[in-house]
Amino acid sequence: MRVFPWGFWLLCVASAPARGDSGSKARSCAEVRQLYGAKGFSLSGVPQAEISGEHLRICPQGYTCCTSEMEENFANKSRSEFEAMMKEAGRSVQATLTAQHRSFDSYFQDLLNKSEKALYDAFPSMYGELYTQNVKVFKDLYSELRRYYRSSNINLEEALNEFWTRLLERLFKLLNPQYHITDEYLDCMVKHAEQHRPFGEVPRDLKVKATRAFIAARSYAQGFLVGSDVVRKVSQVSLSHECTRAIMKLMYCPHCRGMSSVKPCNNYCLNVVKGCLANQADLSTEWKYLMDSLIGVADRIDGPYNVDTVIGTIHMRIAEAISNLQENKDSITSKVFQGCGNPKISTKGSSSEDKKRRGKVTLEAKSSAQALEMLVLDAKGNLTALKTYWVTLPSSLCSKKVMASSASDDKCWNGMTKGSYLPEVMGDGLANQINNPEVEVDITKPDMTIRQQIMQLKIMTNRLGNANIGNDVDFQDTSDDMSGSGSGDSCPDDVCGKRLSKSPSTRQPETHAIPKQSGHGVHGASSRSLPSASLLLLLWVAAIAPQHLWR
Repeated sequence: MRVFPWGFWLLCVASAPARGDSGSKARSCAEVRQLYGAKGFSLSGVPQAEISGEHLRICPQGYTCCTSEMEENFANKSRSEFEAMMKEAGRSVQATLTAQHRSFDSYFQDLLNKSEKALYDAFPSMYGELYTQNVKVFKDLYSELRRYYRSSNINLEEALNEFWTRLLERLFKLLNPQYHITDEYLDCMVKHAEQHRPFGEVPRDLKVKATRAFIAARSYAQGFLVGSDVVRKVSQVSLSHECTRAIMKLMYCPHCRGMSSVKPCNNYCLNVVKGCLANQADLSTEWKYLMDSLIGVADRIDGPYNVDTVIGTIHMRIAEAISNLQENKDSITSKVFQGCGNPKISTKGSSSEDKKRRGKVTLEAKSSAQALEMLVLDAKGNLTALKTYWVTLPSSLCSKKVMASSASDDKCWNGMTKGSYLPEVMGDGLANQINNPEVEVDITKPDMTIRQQIMQLKIMTNRLGNANIGNDVDFQDTSDDMSGSGSGDSCPDDVCGKRLSKSPSTRQPETHAIPKQSGHGVHGASSRSLPSASLLLLLWVAAIAPQHLWR
């Protein structure tokens, strides 16, 4: 008869949920309620004290302050917060690159504007009709130079050749007003005159130097924009469902377990973030190449290509060329007449203006070399600092945003409870996540959006490489290159690896219910559902109670 009370006591114990702590009284959920309300959720249905956690699908089961609805809300909140962290980090890089572009662009445009203004200010008094009747020729030249710099589809060498041809035609007529010179005669004149270099060595010298300077300048400016655009597009890539679960477990499960003051273990955080940003880390190699290429072109701009001197003195080189033509007028005219014949005498007579002897005026250009040197120095410092952005992003997010504990802390949140975190930290990039214990990552399915951006980095680096050796680069398709649209079919095998038909990250960002755990689930013990203590006790009682009752 003594067996019944003993068996009844066992059944009573088994019917109560097992606790993970030594206390017999359920802990208060005040901290979680406060956090939940602060995140903008209703406190209706939020427990006042801990409840049994068999319903949990992400956080460890056991006593908890979170209901199923709370867990789902926290999961979606962690997703949006982590994506916001990514965008904030990206905006910082974008701001740096955009600021560098703005500084150089302002400097370069100012350099070109000052040269054009100096020409307009000085040429009327220097050349009279030679200038006033040909203002459009000079305006068109500077307009073409600006269009080229802004990445229009212009052949710079052809634009410069066209300028010298038009200028020679206009000046030859003005220097020989007593003759009636037809368009056909001008065509012949140009062919003969160019053989004798009417402008001296200026056209050839300026073409070589200006072409190299403009190629370098526009590629350099474009490189900053491409880098910024890549960061913007990559920062918009949405998280996978597996990553959402892992981020939730990292950021909010300790609150559900009543451990709001316990920080996540640093290595635990690193594995979660490295798993989530595995594709982003694959940008690192091409990103570093782009930064190095920009630094290389920056050295050219402030060194051999001497942008300050070449662009800032275009007006002076034009004045030098015109002076050469004036000084060699008789010789050039004689050789043209020999080759093309004597043109008819004009009935209009000569103008009094062209009879005036124009004095040779010395033009000056204010050097801004020091400003360029400071710009390049600042840019090189920022570019060097950004080289490792993608591979240092996980540690940056963990230390500054997630606020993980120190690496040696053995009293941190490890995904299950307060303690140390034992798994090793994964390497960087998609391939290294095959054994990530926190995030299930399919390494055979790279993100196509990110692969497209890797291709954009390759294209821009190639352009900068060409600019570095003075080769012109075609920017005609820049808008298409930077669109980031399409199916990814243009991505070559050596860049994208194996061709794949699907990519988990191509889905649109959405607020979703917590995904059900599949058979393979998230790797690691932290995601497995364990039998509750209640169930184990009930099974034990069921096994031994008949023996006692039989006695």
